[in-house]
This record gives sequence, structure tokens and C-alpha cells, in this order.
Amino acid sequence: MAQAEPSPRDPALPGKSSGAPEAENPGVRIETQGLGRRFGPHVALENLSLTVEPGESFGLLGANGAGKTTFIRLLTGFLLPSSGRVRVDGLSPSDRARQVQARIGYVPETPRLYPELRVRAFLGFAAGLRGLSGGARRQAVSETLTRFRLESVERRLIGHLSKGYRQRVSLAQAFLHGPGLLIVDEPTSGLDPLQREEIREVLAGLAGHCTLLLCTHDLDEARRLTTRSAVLRRGSLVALGETAALLGGANPLALFHAGEADEVASP
Repeated sequence: MAQAEPSPRDPALPGKSSGAPEAENPGVRIETQGLGRRFGPHVALENLSLTVEPGESFGLLGANGAGKTTFIRLLTGFLLPSSGRVRVDGLSPSDRARQVQARIGYVPETPRLYPELRVRAFLGFAAGLRGLSGGARRQAVSETLTRFRLESVERRLIGHLSKGYRQRVSLAQAFLHGPGLLIVDEPTSGLDPLQREEIREVLAGLAGHCTLLLCTHDLDEARRLTTRSAVLRRGSLVALGETAALLGGANPLALFHAGEADEVASP
């Protein structure tokens, strides 16, 4: 999938173009029922049932290997379920992958950019991949540069940017086509504290203006950026609810630890 959304607001924060009316409930709805995926004998995801409402900022939490990446691939149509179903605005990614993907912006943990291209040129290229052309393409690029505070570096080579700016470019390309769902995978991994804060401010500006799916194992990030969360452990859903309540206990890390039965079953 090519790499490729927020009442008055700070114009420096991401949002829809000023000429486009904002929907009362922007974003897409995600539903899963008994969703599972196996790779031979290995269970990567098992019996996952949850709903994410339009415009919600939702956290998908878990340690490495918990099943977060498998869920993303099922949601975007790059994997087929072994059992159960997933729907994006009522559409099955298995049957209507292109239509589902047109509703999605994806920001991977490691930005997939072209270091030899300048920022504006790269965004123009990405906009073309999303089907934008002519005036619509130029407008989308210009607005995105402004929203993500990239005007000062728009003519610089991506390969010469700091890691924080490269991550901002990665976020920007995901917004060019106005997706209803933004999937962000570990957005501040490897950034310094200042860069991390800048990216979190940008993401916080999206609250209520698109459906945000934040995949992370950073609990502070989940607390700041999401209203509800699901916690996965070894492919199974172990907790679902308001983020503040889930992570507000004395030992929230216990949600990520394997229980005694799991330890016994480990090789």
C-alpha cells in the first residue's frame, strides 16, 4: 500500500482544507468479530472482537509480537483472515481492498521515503500515487506543507533532514488524500524528547477529526493520544476500555506480562 485529517483550530495543526465542510462524525468505523489469523500452527491473532467509532482516537497496545502488525495487515487487506471478519465502513478488506485502502493513511514505524527527493517533490509524487492531479494535487501539497509546518524545509532533500522532520514528512504524505482512518505505528520511536513532543502535538490535533489507530507499546503516548485502547498479548485481547482506566492502575505493565499459565506453556 502506498504510504501514504480536525470548530476553530490552530492553522498549524493538521486538519481538512478550509473550503471543505467538516462532517459531524468524521472518520471511518472499524468492526471486528472473532477475527483470527494463523500461520501454520502459529496463532498470530485469535478471536478478536472490537469496534472503533468514527472520529475516535484508539490505541492498539502490546509488546513486540503481540499481534499489532498482523491486525494492521488484516485491516488494510494485505492479509486474509483465517477466521472471523473485519469491516471498515462496512467494507471487507478481503473483498474490497482498494476501496478500503483509499480510506486509509498509513505511517509506518520506519519512514519509507526517497532521500534523493526534495520534500515538496516527494509529496507531489505521493499525491499522484493517491490519484490527485493538476490543481487538486498542488493544493493538497501546499496545504499539507502548511499543516505539518514543513514550509521551511520544502526544498531540502529528504536525506538531509533530521529524523524528526522525516517523521513529519511521513505523517504528511498520509494526509494528502484526506483519509478517514490514520494508522500510525510507533510514531515517536527513536526520536529525541523535543522531536517526540512535536510529533505528539501534531497527532493530538487530530482528535475528533479522523479515526486514529495508534499502535504502540509506549504507555505515556497512549495516555496522551487515545481515549480508548485494546491490549493484545500473544495474539489475544486481554483488555479493552478507556485508556485512562486501563493504564491508571498501580502496575499497568501487568497487562503486557504473560500470566502463569502462559509461562508454563512457553517453550
